[in-house]
Amino acid sequence: MSGFLFDEVVFGPVRSRRLGLSLGVNLLPLHNKYCSFNCIYCECGWTPRLKEAPVFPTREEVSGFLEKKLRELIAEDYLPDVITFAGNGEPTIHPDFPVIVEDTVALRDRFLPRAKVSILSNASRISDPLVFEALKKVDNNILKLDAGSEKLFRLMNNPVEPVDFGALIEDLKRFEGKVIIQSMFLRGNFRGELVDNTTPEAVSAWVSRIREIHPSLVMIYPIARETPVHHLEKIGQKELDIIAKQVAAAGIGVQVVT
Repeated sequence: MSGFLFDEVVFGPVRSRRLGLSLGVNLLPLHNKYCSFNCIYCECGWTPRLKEAPVFPTREEVSGFLEKKLRELIAEDYLPDVITFAGNGEPTIHPDFPVIVEDTVALRDRFLPRAKVSILSNASRISDPLVFEALKKVDNNILKLDAGSEKLFRLMNNPVEPVDFGALIEDLKRFEGKVIIQSMFLRGNFRGELVDNTTPEAVSAWVSRIREIHPSLVMIYPIARETPVHHLEKIGQKELDIIAKQVAAAGIGVQVVT
């Protein structure tokens, strides 16, 4: 399957399950996914092996498109709640990501000071000091953690670049709470192996990691669109609520987003 892809640098606003009315900023190529992970549930489909170097929108293009769109929305009195780095893969892969964050925050301050700047990231690049510092500058630093064990992490997120799971947890802890963790829960099979992060053992390991990281909020959510691995099970509200109670019992804010 080709997946759900965005064909614009700045898109929307769209209604987000998690963030409200969101103006999206896609820093990735417009016609294919480009990501450091190959998550089995990704709405964008599989991460392809590219024969040529990817073409990213330039820093100037991103800033220009965003300013133009903000002026249009202000004229229409249709104001988004957030400006969100999302799109066709992992936003922090963009070579100019740190300075684009600075440009975006400046444009927000100029045109839409009440809006939040957000990112949806898989956290694979947070070991890069420049990326880490840039993420500290956004209002909603939303980073992925779907599993509490390395085995489940590799089955669910299927990284295409080397990622040290233990180091990833340590880097998430370095945000000292200025991070929101997003976690997908599902059941299914991948490459002949059972994938299920809803078992008591899997949830316990994940909650233990959440305690270590101690984020400002945890967002728990189920599958919402077609997935590249077929027949993955969408987890229901009741089961997600039970998982959320374990996070709340650890003294951490939690939101179930369905």
